Amino acid sequence: MNLVKKLDENLEKYLLVVLLSSTVILIALQVFMRYVMDASLSWTEELARFLFIWMAYIGISYGVKEKRHIRVDAALLFMPKKVQKVIRIIADVLSIVFCIFIIKQGISVVMNLANFGQTSPALSIPMAYVYLASPAGLSLAIIRLLQNIVETARSLKNANEDDESNLVRSLQSDAS
Repeated sequence: MNLVKKLDENLEKYLLVVLLSSTVILIALQVFMRYVMDASLSWTEELARFLFIWMAYIGISYGVKEKRHIRVDAALLFMPKKVQKVIRIIADVLSIVFCIFIIKQGISVVMNLANFGQTSPALSIPMAYVYLASPAGLSLAIIRLLQNIVETARSLKNANEDDESNLVRSLQSDAS
């Protein structure tokens, strides 16, 4: 169970560290080969590009998990806390709908690429693996969005219970 909790808390971080580190190593290798050894490696640029694509989609999930995506909160600041939470839940549900749409389209593209057998020029790896980044990253994002919805709904429920207990306490103090 501890492993599951650790993965839940850090999966995207681990993946992003591996992807970014690999990208930096590949680019440094390419620079070294080009300027020091006076020879170029064609596959390093391609692999770095593919890793960057995967990084971007895993980063979406990490942004959702950390609640760091850009959003316009100006209107929310003038609303009560409960209304803000309800609007956040609605926004997360709409984000899930968007992710599902993109995942469906992404799977269609991946299936077409797999059927056609298109491969990358330098590495000759199936391009379907590269395009699989979109469905994989957004599937992780859906999991994180669902976690956000549950967390927000729980805090909304706790806020309602706190309001009820405050009301009872206030009525009891008025009665005495």
